[in-house]
Amino acid sequence: MNTNNLILTLLNIIINLLDVLLVILPILLSVAFMTIIERKQLAAHQRRVGPNTTGYYGLLQPFSDALKLIVKETVIPSQSNKILFYLAPVFSLIFSLLGWGIIPFGQGLTLFDFTLGILYTVALSSLGVYGVLFAGWSANSTYAFLGSLRSTAAMISYELILSSAILIIIILTGSFNFTTIIENQQAIWYIIPLFPVFIFYFISILAETSRTPFDLQEAKN
Repeated sequence: MNTNNLILTLLNIIINLLDVLLVILPILLSVAFMTIIERKQLAAHQRRVGPNTTGYYGLLQPFSDALKLIVKETVIPSQSNKILFYLAPVFSLIFSLLGWGIIPFGQGLTLFDFTLGILYTVALSSLGVYGVLFAGWSANSTYAFLGSLRSTAAMISYELILSSAILIIIILTGSFNFTTIIENQQAIWYIIPLFPVFIFYFISILAETSRTPFDLQEAKN
């Protein structure tokens, strides 16, 4: 009997891992190709060519960048806290991926239909700030620490606008559940009557993720 229970437990773990991979892999691939779209668009705005040599029309550029990131030399400051220095980007990556666990991709297509989904998402976005803060603090450098404080302050300030826009949706639906919010939009999408709020929400998303033109804290000298 114990053997059967162990087999069932292992099968459930394998099925859950497959479910997670079915969600994460398409997301990572879509993010990779979204970078191509963004770089092409920015190149067009700046009258440049953009990535066009790796693969057909530069479509393999994200895979080339990923390979370069894996094989490039890891430079660790000699006076840094090496454990936190390694864990800081891991924190940011994990918290960003955990947010997709409660997103419904269709009817019944979600890893976890969490009742307090909105609070879960806002909490994860707040915890992601620590990855940036730890990265600057663990380097044991005044300039890196000041840069991380600048990025952290920017992310927190943008989250205020983001949370205010989300609060309006919560008031309209009376629920924190993503599935319930989607079902309440069967008659009309909230983006239509709340289009000005969507503009603020979209701008805050760009700022929260440090995309152009809110990438000052990540700009290179």
